[in-house]
Amino acid sequence: MQENQTETTTAPLQLNGPAPDFEAKTTHGALKLSEWNPDKWVILFSHPADFTPVCTTEFMAFANLQEEFERRGVALLGNSIDSVHSHIAWVRDIKRNFDVSIEFPIIADLDMKVARLYGMIHEPSSNTAAVRAVFVIDPERKLRAIIYYPLDVGRNFDEILRLVDALQTTDAHNVACPADWRPGQPVIVPPPKTTQEAEERMASEDYDVTDWYFSRKTL
Repeated sequence: MQENQTETTTAPLQLNGPAPDFEAKTTHGALKLSEWNPDKWVILFSHPADFTPVCTTEFMAFANLQEEFERRGVALLGNSIDSVHSHIAWVRDIKRNFDVSIEFPIIADLDMKVARLYGMIHEPSSNTAAVRAVFVIDPERKLRAIIYYPLDVGRNFDEILRLVDALQTTDAHNVACPADWRPGQPVIVPPPKTTQEAEERMASEDYDVTDWYFSRKTL
């Protein structure tokens, strides 16, 4: 019993840690995460099952925003515990019924390899279907953000786009983003690390300084 538990145990996912690598069959053919679109960010997301209504609305939302993701250098990669033939049939069904084209690959994860590697199976919810997980992975294949949604509530796609914008902004400018931040709004300047820097910050005319630890600027 102990040996079996050891075989199925995986290390917990950690933000800014490495995104676990895998090889998988998809609707676009076989891929290996570490080699797939190496110059792009990746959003790996899971859905409970093909041919289900909430998942259908989510796939259409991803598809309708695909140009926005591409403009940000983000590649989309879906996953569920269904066969590649089921995925293909569902993609064709979405096109036929809603005239929406699903152009990103979907992993056929029948053996739950990817689902278990990324902690998509939450057994109190279901031991045969993945919850609605979102993993934001940067071009260095570091895991930058994780969002979980329950089986019966669809995702907020404005928030997913906002999260990508914020992560890319913090990387590019060495700043932080406040609550509800949107592109074009002021960002947070990292606080001083010494008493001397705190004194200098209070006298600074480069930032909107509220107090030594709280300063903003517009990019």
